[in-house]
Amino acid sequence: MTPQRRIRLFVDSNVLTGGIVSSWGLDKATLSLCAAKVCKLVLAEVVRDEVEQNLLLHAERLSSLDADQLIADYRRLIKLTNPELVPYPDKHLVHSSRSLIRHEADVPVLLSAMASKPDWLLTHNTRHFTAVVAKRTALRIATPAEFFRALSTLFI
Repeated sequence: MTPQRRIRLFVDSNVLTGGIVSSWGLDKATLSLCAAKVCKLVLAEVVRDEVEQNLLLHAERLSSLDADQLIADYRRLIKLTNPELVPYPDKHLVHSSRSLIRHEADVPVLLSAMASKPDWLLTHNTRHFTAVVAKRTALRIATPAEFFRALSTLFI
């Protein structure tokens, strides 16, 4: 049996945060695939930093014990997934690429995804990461639900 290349998943901050804070769901299932080494997590530094800020804000609303557990779970996830890190894009490139996507804050995320050339970019932000953006950038953009529907066809 020959080993197959793992599917590389670039996850947006909303999927990563959702997978960490939710007790179950497709965001968590996505991260579980990465933790089990079925898929490879591609993590942009810009996404990582946003997630860490979001987790700290979320932790403020929890008891200290639950907040400590949340941070420990995040650290364990990073250790288990051993993500492929994507550095911040150059500021000049971010500025010159502003026309690629409607929301300015998403430009560094999009450029990081383009640089890493993942098999999938998973996001819930379909308002900004549209089919037009996917076509412009040659990225396969989907929600976790769409990804799992596509994945299920491999087993039929």
